[in-house]
Amino acid sequence: MSEVDVMVRVGQDSPQAVGDDNWVDWKGSKRGEGCVIDFYTAMLLEGRGYQVKAGDLTTPLVGDVVMTTTAAEMAVDAAQGYLDLIVFANISIRLATGTLHEYCIKTVDTASSSGTSFVPLRLLGDTNGARCSSTARVQAAGSVTVQADAVTTTRVLWSVSNPLVVGAGHEFTTHNYEPRMPGSIANNACCYVCVAATGTGPSYYANLDFLELAWAAVS
Repeated sequence: MSEVDVMVRVGQDSPQAVGDDNWVDWKGSKRGEGCVIDFYTAMLLEGRGYQVKAGDLTTPLVGDVVMTTTAAEMAVDAAQGYLDLIVFANISIRLATGTLHEYCIKTVDTASSSGTSFVPLRLLGDTNGARCSSTARVQAAGSVTVQADAVTTTRVLWSVSNPLVVGAGHEFTTHNYEPRMPGSIANNACCYVCVAATGTGPSYYANLDFLELAWAAVS
């Protein structure tokens, strides 16, 4: 059996920078280890990561009373010709009033139909970065309208509930969606987030992070 020597070019102190459609040396460390970047970081560095945000610190939004099948707090609608991978979400409850708290993230094949528009923020802090093609909506108290929940059309990515009155200091109120297998939407499909309770809607801050890819590149 013949032997093959594999070498990498050291790029620890002077990272390479070339344009598209050019060959480039595989980067290695001074010890000889090959450098491999994970998919999420690669997509972020390419400017393909975006965020939808609801509420700000000290200025939260107030959730719905109660959970209903067509009402959401925030939604992102994939543009025609694009795929969105839902890679992370956070819901931080500032004031957990009411009972029967229910929060969820779901996807449907139809875009949202009403609610205040929100321009997705670039996760890469670059003022010259590409603007997101997908659109989004954010509005408190379940005022974003989405396709009705149905067993044949709705996919649940994540959910959490608490049927009891939340005592101050006795309940963990930060909830993350960190999927091993991220949910996805494409070609006008929708991903939405619901935050609701019985009696009084909880006040909260939330964000939904996603990667946007051309559908032609993955279909």
